[in-house]
Amino acid sequence: MKIGELARLSGVAASRIRFYEASGLLQPAERQSNGYREYAPESVTRLQIILRAQSAGFSLEEIRALLPGHQGAWPREELLQALHSKVAEIGVLEQRLAQNKRDLLALIREVDHEADGEDCADRARRVFDKMNLRPLAQPAAEPQMRHARKRG
Repeated sequence: MKIGELARLSGVAASRIRFYEASGLLQPAERQSNGYREYAPESVTRLQIILRAQSAGFSLEEIRALLPGHQGAWPREELLQALHSKVAEIGVLEQRLAQNKRDLLALIREVDHEADGEDCADRARRVFDKMNLRPLAQPAAEPQMRHARKRG
């Protein structure tokens, strides 16, 4: 199939398809005598996998490391390891976001609270003093992802 049809079937712009091909995520298309690219039918599935992986938070480098040369040759253990690692990364991110939310809500309460006779400068000083006294939450250690290598 030509790139226009692949774009239509996959919902991916032709320019993006060419980018994925150039970056090694999509198998290089065969060239017809007129120079047009001719993509294999499984390219649609491969593009859908790439898009799903990106939306799940995988980088293009991570996707490239996991995608097999042929769809029937998935490196099962490496794939499972990468999926578990991504779930752990998302858990760390969720913890960070929850802490950020708690910190922002506390800051909102402090800014919103007005002590008797307190002017704007006094309120700002009080809020900044409280912010400086409270230790900043240290970022949680990020899980190390072992980059899976392609087989085959």
